[in-house]
This record gives sequence, C-alpha cells and structure tokens, in this order.
Amino acid sequence: MQKELEKQYNPKNVEERIYNTWVENKYFHAKREEGKKTYTIVIPPPNITGQLHMGHALDNTLQDILIRYHRMAGYDTLWLPGTDHASIATEAKIVEAMRKEG
Repeated sequence: MQKELEKQYNPKNVEERIYNTWVENKYFHAKREEGKKTYTIVIPPPNITGQLHMGHALDNTLQDILIRYHRMAGYDTLWLPGTDHASIATEAKIVEAMRKEG
C-alpha cells in the first residue's frame, strides 16, 4: 500500500516523535565509559555578523567527519557547542550601532 506524502513538510508531524525517542534513550546525556579514550571538539560560537560563508560549511563538515570517525573507532566522543563567554564580538557590534545612532 502506498502512502500519500504531504505536499509541504510539516516538522511537527515528525520532529516531536524523534525528539521524544532521543530523550527516552538519553541521547542528550554525555556518559563517560571507563577505559575508553575520549575525543572532544568544541564548536566555535556563531559569528555575530550573521554572514555565513563556505568556511562555515567546511568547518562543520570536517568536525562532523572527525567526531563520527572517532566514535566508530571506539572513542567516547563529545561535540560540544561553544559559547562566546566574554561577548566581545556582540559588544563590538552594539558599540558600532550606537555610534551610528549618535
């Protein structure tokens, strides 16, 4: 029997079920296994300018490859989003906007 697909993707029909599966299986929990080597990459914080370029795609792709490779090689892996703890780039943009306003 063939199932009719919706003309437009509706994430609500799919994402909630997948997210709940991830929560139930504790996929969001980092758990260190004794005796396993670790491999971690901290993702740099987003660019304040909001201008994406090919470097972003390349960097994310390389990080993804490295994390997956090490996970398949038996490492405990963690791909951790980074934060701009000092907010220096954000402050610079705000100061620039304030200068323009006078």
